[in-house]
Amino acid sequence: MITRKSLLAGAFGAALLAAPAFVVSLVPTGPAIAQEAMKLPTDAEPLIAATAKGDVPFRIEIADEPGERSMGLMFRKDLADDQGMLFVFEQTQPVGFWMKNTPLPLDLVFVGPDGKVLDILPGTPFSEAVIAPDEPARFVLELKAGTAARTGIADGVMLKHRAIAAAAGNPG
Repeated sequence: MITRKSLLAGAFGAALLAAPAFVVSLVPTGPAIAQEAMKLPTDAEPLIAATAKGDVPFRIEIADEPGERSMGLMFRKDLADDQGMLFVFEQTQPVGFWMKNTPLPLDLVFVGPDGKVLDILPGTPFSEAVIAPDEPARFVLELKAGTAARTGIADGVMLKHRAIAAAAGNPG
């Protein structure tokens, strides 16, 4: 006999199997946990955006583990104009983000496996609306809102970094 509890567990398991299509933070909030921003080490190599205005360097933190990608820039109250966070996924896939617990307005720069910018979408502070491009991405670069337009990052611009080169098969 199948119990209601096992039916719910099966439904939850099926939902988890479908979940990898989207990256949405599942970090619990509330009085039981401290609401502190995650700060990853700044990578020694800058990420370069090859724009029509010239090369633009960014100091980046790299979120390449599930827990790091889940937390992202949540609770972060400031971000320098030349700073960002690069989310690195194991494969090119449909991705989606939300801004729950993120007080900073952001530019979300969705990037293909070759480093080409696919789309740039705004992130509204504290919003739970899913932010997703129309096509799968391999990387997402989060920057302070307005940075993409100010620096000339637009669809088709190439981003250069060793993490992107490694995904494209050029580890150098």
